[in-house]
Amino acid sequence: MCAKRQKKKSSSLKVKKFSLPGDEQQHPWLRILLDAYHVMDKGVSKSVETERKKGRILACEKGCSHCCRTHQDIPVYPLELVGISWYAAEKLTGPQREALKKQLAAFREADPCPFLLEGVCSIHPMRPMACRQFNVFGAPCKAGEDPYHTRREDVMDPVKKYVDQAFFIMLQYHGVEQDSERVKLVESGEMHKLVRELHGCNWRLLAERMENADQRK
Repeated sequence: MCAKRQKKKSSSLKVKKFSLPGDEQQHPWLRILLDAYHVMDKGVSKSVETERKKGRILACEKGCSHCCRTHQDIPVYPLELVGISWYAAEKLTGPQREALKKQLAAFREADPCPFLLEGVCSIHPMRPMACRQFNVFGAPCKAGEDPYHTRREDVMDPVKKYVDQAFFIMLQYHGVEQDSERVKLVESGEMHKLVRELHGCNWRLLAERMENADQRK
């Protein structure tokens, strides 16, 4: 999935970290997740910059939601699910919140991403790592195309050290505090055993959680 809305300038690799200081104090897991996402975003920015220096043109741009509409195999990790659910239930407001509740309640596995509203990611700050990493170079995607399968050479390869570092940070959520143990789990690929498919989750439960939260107000 493209890191939509993220503005990348060739003159700088600085990536602003999304932060919610008050919420991070209240929810320690949120700090862990946002730290991991910041590392991932820096890796994506570095990869894009490297490809641009080779003369390659990034096809993904603001307003593009092609992969959100076509991809059905989006991996998501437990901490990411916590972040998505919390953000939707606690931070979204107004018409967007009402529209998302209805969409989640009616969601079917064959539908586009459940969080895509009128071509825009409703949980953009909390979008999964898979979404942040998926960037395509060259020609824009054709209707119904998944370039990972049709032209793999145009899909950006994330920088492994940044991906591993993000996983290293996330393991704190699972109670793994010792650095050596976290390194071992990352290098062995154990983290991948925790992954779920975004479309396979029961998002109706999140719609109910949002509705219950609204009724308590």
